[in-house]
Amino acid sequence: MNSNNVVTVGDGAIKFDLQYRDLLSDQGVCIHVSGNENGKEIELLRFDCFDHEPHYHYGPEKNNERLMLDKTTEGDPLEWTLRQFRTNLPAMVARAGYPELSPAAEEANLSNVIDEVSLEARKMSKDQRRTVMHDRGDVIVEAGSVKFGIEYRHLANDEGIAIHVLGDVGDEELELLTFDCFKNSPHYHYGPRAKNQRIYLDNTAAPDPLKWALDLLKGGKLGPMLEKAGYLDHAARLNPTVLLACMVEVEKVSTEMEKAEA
Repeated sequence: MNSNNVVTVGDGAIKFDLQYRDLLSDQGVCIHVSGNENGKEIELLRFDCFDHEPHYHYGPEKNNERLMLDKTTEGDPLEWTLRQFRTNLPAMVARAGYPELSPAAEEANLSNVIDEVSLEARKMSKDQRRTVMHDRGDVIVEAGSVKFGIEYRHLANDEGIAIHVLGDVGDEELELLTFDCFKNSPHYHYGPRAKNQRIYLDNTAAPDPLKWALDLLKGGKLGPMLEKAGYLDHAARLNPTVLLACMVEVEKVSTEMEKAEA
């Protein structure tokens, strides 16, 4: 069944509800494992297979024990979750506080269901990923392994300078980072065309988002941000001397562009 972007697999004592969630700062497939207890449907387990902070819950309707998943040790959180369904589901259901439902969670009883869950989850992870594609920018400043594209963006309910950090990946130019220094809702993107983690600024703590972004870029944070976005090669090839020289031009162009729109 597919309702309100939720795909339900299984109609016996154990069911799986799959949904893709975009939290702006994180995204991924969420899988709710439900069981039937005395005629009442209860959520037994929940797996939030997010890009950045994957985690899972034992007994969301009881103690709601929440555990983080370390991608460094466990790898892809969705694949880790699908493995648990085949090898550890009865034990996990029991730990969640429902030992009477453990027999129904045996892989032998759910083999075809888990196959379908795996197929649907992988498809959902691929097809429903949220990415964005901005314009390249009106002025391009070359800075070695990266380029800065600068433009003034007018949206329906916001406006401001946008600084796009661009880089070549193979034969294609990609947007690696973006700083949207908007008046109302300033924010920045890690990997807009890949994982697209969007983080909003507190414009009380940072009342001038353009200055905040420029200070960040001039202060040596570009490399770590590129690494977090997944572009380790671009980060490794940054030349600090070239970057600082180019930032003079980036600051000049962006501040003049902002003043012209004031």
